Amino acid sequence: MNMVRKEDVPSIAFLPTGFGDFQIQVFHEETSGFDHVALTLGDMKGPDPVLVRVHSECLTGDVFASTRCDCGPQLHAALDAIVEKGWGALLYLRQEGRGIGLHAKIQAYHLQDQGADTLDANLMLGHPADARDYAIAANILADLGVEQVNLLTNNPEKVDQLTNHGIQVASRTPLIVGVGAKNRDYLATKGERMGHHITDDDL
Repeated sequence: MNMVRKEDVPSIAFLPTGFGDFQIQVFHEETSGFDHVALTLGDMKGPDPVLVRVHSECLTGDVFASTRCDCGPQLHAALDAIVEKGWGALLYLRQEGRGIGLHAKIQAYHLQDQGADTLDANLMLGHPADARDYAIAANILADLGVEQVNLLTNNPEKVDQLTNHGIQVASRTPLIVGVGAKNRDYLATKGERMGHHITDDDL
């Protein structure tokens, strides 16, 4: 066995999944210390805008299949959509709990159990309604060579931030999935109070 220098080994590898075969690449963010992930399929140069999902980490939804939110279904639907199209990218950002972290997110859940909605629970704890910063997503997309995107999102703030950081959002594709009795109020709050593209007809 020959030893190698860690610095000489790129953090890129083949990743077969239940959705399809992707390339996984890790991007380290110096300011936060977090490692973010890009799963890519096909050529990131186009010719059409690249189908992209910028997905923020949600341990409860993505791993434990919680029905309090729509995160897990959105993650799965995005991967399915990329595979169906034949090329695209999913960025998995370590921005748990809309950027406030896992501990604070579960505290917010506790307040929601007492009757607060998803926005007020954050504010009651002294946190922003949404603390996510998508600058790292724009940097990752630029590093991948992505210039134009068809963004899978219901969140206009995501579109605005990527645009402000130099990514051309040529189109937006809604991603309304996983609606159920236990997250309908949560989704309604995102639509009514947080500006997401979610209507009563979607619920």
